[in-house]
Amino acid sequence: MYKILPYTVAQARRLNVKVKPSIREGKKIDVYDKEGNFLTSVGAKGYLDYPTYKKLFGKKVADQRRRLYKQRHQADRKVKGSAGYFADQLLW
Repeated sequence: MYKILPYTVAQARRLNVKVKPSIREGKKIDVYDKEGNFLTSVGAKGYLDYPTYKKLFGKKVADQRRRLYKQRHQADRKVKGSAGYFADQLLW
């Protein structure tokens, strides 16, 4: 089970959503709206994310990985409410 780090909790608060460890196989977190309605699941369990990179390798490596992630996901991370948007906002 993925342990949600403080970075993600803070980002969720900023977006006015709630996050819980995902019940979907292969996903890290489930995103819920303020009322508790399921919105989407984000983050593949086999991959690291910004807070994990930062914790394991330091800020410099994490910032490089963040830049590359944002380049790769340029199109889907800007569609508000999509899984790509929440992955970008909560995990990167």
